[in-house]
Amino acid sequence: MIPNDKIEEILARFAYLEAKMADGISAEEMVALSREYANLRPVAEQAEAWKQLTSDIEGAEAMLSDPEMRDLAEEELRTLRAQRPDAERAMQLALLPRDEADDRPAILEIRAGTGGDEAALFAGDLHRMYLRFAETRGWKTEIVSEALTELGGVRELVLSIKGEGVFRALKFESGVHRVQRVPVTESGGRIHTSAATVAVLPEADAVDVEIRNEDIRIDTMRASGAGGQHVNTTDSAVRITHLPTGIVVTSAEKSQHVNREKAMNVLRTRLYDMKRQESDAARSEARKGQVGSGDRSERIRTYNFPQGRLTDHRINLTLYKLDQVMNGDLTEIVEALAAADQADKLAQMGA
Repeated sequence: MIPNDKIEEILARFAYLEAKMADGISAEEMVALSREYANLRPVAEQAEAWKQLTSDIEGAEAMLSDPEMRDLAEEELRTLRAQRPDAERAMQLALLPRDEADDRPAILEIRAGTGGDEAALFAGDLHRMYLRFAETRGWKTEIVSEALTELGGVRELVLSIKGEGVFRALKFESGVHRVQRVPVTESGGRIHTSAATVAVLPEADAVDVEIRNEDIRIDTMRASGAGGQHVNTTDSAVRITHLPTGIVVTSAEKSQHVNREKAMNVLRTRLYDMKRQESDAARSEARKGQVGSGDRSERIRTYNFPQGRLTDHRINLTLYKLDQVMNGDLTEIVEALAAADQADKLAQMGA
């Protein structure tokens, strides 16, 4: 049962935010309150609906004592009580702890793992898979940095993705992706196993992380493409080293100014992610078995090409439509992972 005091607390806070935003407040305060208001609004709407349903049930129960109204009251109670389980679940879902990063853009990083050239080719396949998924969602993608192999594979790639609900949809993609197939370089037709690692980080705003000038070293260098050949003749590529953490970020577009901006954004995002990981450390034991454990060394998925099969090991989901998945059809997987995460959190609430 949902406590009435919790419902009243939500509605009171929402009313306060509405009143406060109607007053003359600073632009900075308006930004902060607007974000809280937007996050709280769906919760307040569910709370209001739950409160109204509870009130209607109590009213119908009171009518049972009136002989003339008893039949009508009993019929109304049957209808109202039938609505209660769905309304209670909707309210519980609305009360789940919300990841404030869900609506942010994301930085997606792909790195070839064990498996040599085949791992790099698979990393390239994952890149194309995410690009096509982004297209179906109407998201905007932009390469921040990439290191390619002679065969066109991806050693390492950093991609910026902007749009509605990007991090919410992609946050469970972090981890080790394993592939089983016959490599193009294999003449004997033997199936090889290789892997690539994916990390999805919520993009940080300038206000989220302070980066002091004395904490970074910025180097410029000549940009190079696949196999190391120079793609331009100016020292436009930028490498930023964050001295306290040792994080190194590069960007190699033609404009040094653009590169510096992109690299700073990735650095800020990685530092913000470190902060999030540290704040989650206290809950790590409880999160170990959950979908969103955030452990990027965990093998999360296997792509078996001979059998046309994809298996997500965290939720025991197996799909026999690997071609569609590699072509960007990730919706079923994304929704199943989100549903499993909700179920985990609901179980924690009831524990």
